[in-house]
Amino acid sequence: MGLLLEQRPSCPRADTRITLSSMIRRQVLQAMAAAALLVLAVFGSNALPAGGVAPKPLPQAGSTQRLVIIGTGGLSPGDIDPAHTPNLWRLLRDGSSAALNVTAVHTDTCPVDGWLTLSAGNRAGQPDNGTRDPACQPIPDVKNGFITGWDSLAVAAADRPYGSTLGTLSQVLTSSGQCVSAIGPGAALGAALPGRGAVDRFQQFNASTLTPALGTCPTTLVDVGAVHDTGEADVAVPNKPALSRAQQLAAVDQRVGQVIAAAPHSADVMVVSLADAGPRPGLRVVLAAGKGFGPGTLYSPSTHQPGLVQLDDITATILSHAGVAAPRSVSGSALQRSPDPNNSNALAQRRHTAIMDYELSSQWVQPVVYPFFVTWVALMLAGLTVLAVTWQRRLGSQRSRESMRTWVRKGLVIFAAVPAATYLANIVPWWRFGSPPVALVLAVAAWAGVLGAIALGGGWRRWPMGPVAAVSAMTFVVLAADVACGSRLQVSSLLGLNPIVGGRYFGLGNVAFALFAAATFLVAIAVSSPLVRDGHPRLAALAVSILGLIAVVVIAMPTWGSKVGGTPALVPGLAVLVLSILQVRLSWPKVLLIGGGTALLVVTLAMLDWLRPPESRSHLGQFVQSVIDGGAGDIISRKLAQNLDTLIHTTVFAYLVPLLLIALAYVLIRPGSRLARPIEPLLEQVETLRAGLIGLTATMVIGLLVNDTGVAIPPVALALVLPLLISAGIRTWELGADEDTVTTRAKPGNLNDISASPGTPGR
Repeated sequence: MGLLLEQRPSCPRADTRITLSSMIRRQVLQAMAAAALLVLAVFGSNALPAGGVAPKPLPQAGSTQRLVIIGTGGLSPGDIDPAHTPNLWRLLRDGSSAALNVTAVHTDTCPVDGWLTLSAGNRAGQPDNGTRDPACQPIPDVKNGFITGWDSLAVAAADRPYGSTLGTLSQVLTSSGQCVSAIGPGAALGAALPGRGAVDRFQQFNASTLTPALGTCPTTLVDVGAVHDTGEADVAVPNKPALSRAQQLAAVDQRVGQVIAAAPHSADVMVVSLADAGPRPGLRVVLAAGKGFGPGTLYSPSTHQPGLVQLDDITATILSHAGVAAPRSVSGSALQRSPDPNNSNALAQRRHTAIMDYELSSQWVQPVVYPFFVTWVALMLAGLTVLAVTWQRRLGSQRSRESMRTWVRKGLVIFAAVPAATYLANIVPWWRFGSPPVALVLAVAAWAGVLGAIALGGGWRRWPMGPVAAVSAMTFVVLAADVACGSRLQVSSLLGLNPIVGGRYFGLGNVAFALFAAATFLVAIAVSSPLVRDGHPRLAALAVSILGLIAVVVIAMPTWGSKVGGTPALVPGLAVLVLSILQVRLSWPKVLLIGGGTALLVVTLAMLDWLRPPESRSHLGQFVQSVIDGGAGDIISRKLAQNLDTLIHTTVFAYLVPLLLIALAYVLIRPGSRLARPIEPLLEQVETLRAGLIGLTATMVIGLLVNDTGVAIPPVALALVLPLLISAGIRTWELGADEDTVTTRAKPGNLNDISASPGTPGR
């Protein structure tokens, strides 16, 4: 290209500079327009809609106001309708509602697990009995005022990493001078006191004696039985014949109606489905009505998602309703309410649709995840294999091989846009279509095509790192805009946060963090390389620092990313890149300085978060409180155990993670080695690529170690990085081949052919 510009007198250097300057301005405008459209798409999306009014704390109960907790199981949002469950529908219409995560300690939550979690205010469940997911056991009997087998239940709860204390709910209420009564065997588990599992006020469910029983104590727990998948017997009622699901729903609805009719006039009533319906976990439902619960949507500060709460929150809500402060061992938050103006059927239907969206999207996305990504990776590998075979063996004509190379290069860019597309797919409610899996795949494919077209069609497309920067920047923008909006697009996405799992409901999970970190480094590499090449290393370092600061804010802000292990993983990697740009040689003192500065930053952010009210704290502030309470060791051990568990119990591909990191480190340490030969031209062309990849590798390793299930971070990050760098490598090879063609044609006597060569900018 340089020879071409020198040989054409009609293109003076000044005109060339003007042309390049206008091209840069056009590219900047194109990038800004693409970013603005993505931000508008994310901010304007109505995925998983909920009430539009800000949530308000529920008022504490008066001295005469009572609360009746009606416990059931297996009841999901889709089970409620005016015709078949009229009593439950009236509660939804006249009160507040939410989808409920009931995750306890096993894959599927049994009725025993749900009632024990309610009792402890933290995850608990029946003993494992040497198995990973034991079969559900019948709810223990109450004999002479004590729960049978209580000691084994209490020991199992205390020995788990959560360190739950059974009987916390009843003990706190009793200590404040309030009694708790229990109706039914499950309610006895929830109302039992610590120690020997004593239940002071207990009776079996009997419709004829409900009125006096419900007037005994300010707080009453009632077990109305559970709904199970068709063909499964109710373990709460041994030897009872199996009923159809419709019959079970009708029976539960009838008992709920009986309790409401017998409850004191001023009592608030809450129906909680605190267990799964069988071996397939799912979201359940909570309904609350009464003076303290008008029409609206329930909200929990622990999830940050309107209309989505978790079982731990119910314990905190009971205590808050009674005017008692929840102890720190209760991990949930008292529920709040986003009120609706009235109890019309139209508004009730809208609220029902909102919690149904949570249920349907979380259920339908699960079976699609594994086959989708296996197909995604297989197609990428197939394209690379075909390219390698045809090119190595010189199969077909030169033109067909060039066409194949171009298609593979463009295909890799589109495939790299898939992760961002999985989040954008939730802009459209695909779960409402006739075939949700097909609708989801089509939505992802459509968005990947749009993002790929932008990356391949912008003014940056001729530069090898142009599409890389475009896809990475769009991934960065999508994730940053989403966390600023409450992570709504991540909920029930293929690479996001599944409410059924309940590990995280907002912010950046490990998968999203891996993509965000990888995108940050690729954009930093693309921005800094031209500046370094043009002799502006300080400007390049400043640009990377500003980008890194934005990334850290997105990751660490409690109301946005809220990623405890994100900052200590990202900052050292970016520091390595900045020091390399400034040509500062790393030494052990500098490594220790980077580590100390990162630790100081994390501690500062955590302390600032801890200074906020307890109900507003994110994971950072909660960890500080755990350190104060002496529970930090349990959290760290649990994270390490989850990492090991993920490595052991997932597919064999998980064992490739350390091998991939070792291979990548070897390539970066030995750039002249045979293993590094395929990317050697790209490393030569992109000045900061090697340093950036070293920084990214450091971030992946640290992220793997400091995050629970952090083993997912390296492969997800590489799923974005590798296809983009391979595509950039192919483009670098193409430009090298074009320059060779230009040089050949530039021999004396061939100057007139130069302007027509395929390597010219005008192509």
